[in-house]
Amino acid sequence: MTPVESGFGLKRIGQIAVNVENLDRAVAFYRDTLGMRFLFQAPNLAFFDCNGVRLLLDRPDKPGELRSSVIYYKVDDIQAAFETMSGRGVGFVDKPHLVAKMPDHDLWMAFFRDSEGNVGALMSEVRNG
Repeated sequence: MTPVESGFGLKRIGQIAVNVENLDRAVAFYRDTLGMRFLFQAPNLAFFDCNGVRLLLDRPDKPGELRSSVIYYKVDDIQAAFETMSGRGVGFVDKPHLVAKMPDHDLWMAFFRDSEGNVGALMSEVRNG
């Protein structure tokens, strides 16, 4: 069954992660030079808004560690997307799990590898209440 026939297909990018060496320098560049809207910062992470798509600047835990950028695909039902993609042979690094409790939603993610070994992610913002 093709993605069109099953009705399932990844369509929305919710977040893209970009590795940076110096987080403070990168924040200044993206905020002040590029004029992107700064959202918030946490240890080793900074978030910007790109017209509804989040840009995450991520400083790797180990100096000199190289990682690819990560595209986070936004899905309404992360468990259903996980099951559909697993059924299609996608290799997941982990099962859907709660990442953060936000004021108005819970953020869930599940990470997978593409055919070339790059990491991708499903993300779902589950509204509270």
